[in-house]
Amino acid sequence: MEQSEKFPKRFNHQDTEKKWYTRWEEAGVFTAQPESPKKPFSIVIPPPNVTGTLHIGHALNNTLQDILVRYKRMDGYDVLWLPGTDHAGIATENVVEKELLKKGIKKRNLGREKFIEEVWKWKEEKGGRIIYQLKRLGASCDWTRERFTMDEGLSRAVLEAFTRLYQKGLVYRGDYIINWCPRCHTALSDLEVEQSETQGKLYYIRYPFKERDGFITVATTRPETMLGDTAVAFHPEDERYKGLEGETIVLPLLGRRMPFISDKFVDPRFGTGAVKITPAHDFNDFLVAQRHDLPVVKVIDENAIITREGGPYAGLTREEAREKVVEDLKKEGLLEKEEDYTILLGRCYRCKTVVEPLLSKQWFVKTEPLARPAIEAVKTGRIRIVPSMWNSSYFHWMENIRDWCISRQIWWGHRIPVWFCDSCGAENVGKDKPEKCNRCGSEKLHPETDVLDTWFSSALWPFSTLGWPEETP
Repeated sequence: MEQSEKFPKRFNHQDTEKKWYTRWEEAGVFTAQPESPKKPFSIVIPPPNVTGTLHIGHALNNTLQDILVRYKRMDGYDVLWLPGTDHAGIATENVVEKELLKKGIKKRNLGREKFIEEVWKWKEEKGGRIIYQLKRLGASCDWTRERFTMDEGLSRAVLEAFTRLYQKGLVYRGDYIINWCPRCHTALSDLEVEQSETQGKLYYIRYPFKERDGFITVATTRPETMLGDTAVAFHPEDERYKGLEGETIVLPLLGRRMPFISDKFVDPRFGTGAVKITPAHDFNDFLVAQRHDLPVVKVIDENAIITREGGPYAGLTREEAREKVVEDLKKEGLLEKEEDYTILLGRCYRCKTVVEPLLSKQWFVKTEPLARPAIEAVKTGRIRIVPSMWNSSYFHWMENIRDWCISRQIWWGHRIPVWFCDSCGAENVGKDKPEKCNRCGSEKLHPETDVLDTWFSSALWPFSTLGWPEETP
């Protein structure tokens, strides 16, 4: 046989990769052996989205993991590199919703149960492309142990974690400011909001005093939200407003009476040093309202439309309301000036709609008690951040962390294990549906419709994939 028949002139990576990877899998060279006397070493793969495809970040991350696990195998360890995927609630729901729309089927018309059936079908048929790509990269994962955040074992772990956190008082339901996507109609975590610099405007608006001559000029990038103002604030050490605290101010256009208050959160360097307080539509303003016992007025709804509280602007979109408010302020001589201004605009990471800070009833995890031991671990040196220059960033983030909104108004995901009593309104929390209300004994219960944030199950991944809450080998 001639040399050219034995070896092709060009290297064919597709045939070579497939041949050798198949042989490796069949020989079980990547399969962990828990009963082995060897010392164990394990890594769980950070679960990529089931909708995803590999990008350069995945390639780098997984190559580094592969180097570690291959080295440990050669060093005599019994190695488990456990693979799997994340159900990616919002992303997957959007993908399937778009696929159905191509067939003329609307999610709402299909109903919750039928829609979830369609998502499972899509997951089995088209999801998991990223797993195929990881194999093509040669990733030496133990594919006999592949997991999915919605599989039976991981779902049990999610219910267990929620129940335990609730019983410890670390999970609660309440009214709080959240990131809201008017298109996806769900709450978003800070990590699901993409911030980008955008050219906007800074509007200087005159707020007249009620009992004295003159006015306070307030600078804002969102004049439409002034419809929900319930106070104007300044920093207590700002000499420009000394002696004016407690004065009554009139809200332009709507005539609402509001107090002029001082609060240390105000940045005296921004605008005029006086800021409007809109508790239902700004994270910081909501906290100010709690400290000063201010009323909360919601003027933008879940569709980003002005509510009845917006008076003559009710029914307008937030963009239309901005134009009309600015126009009316000019007519009344209350718009002092406009300036070009660069703003950070938050958009939904999935559909790119501008996110609305919105007061909403949601489920939250209390983060401050959980952050405390994490801060202490770094301060005492039990955990080191390398390089140490990032310590200050870590402490700043952990010491200012907000409660984590874990509820999502979508259908694909882990349903929050809560049943509300129709008779007394009590929250009944458990891994299984209760037969009757734990407060009044009524059998009339209805389930929570929200699902948990994808990261609630992802956070449990290193434990749930290895059997938690069961005591497994």
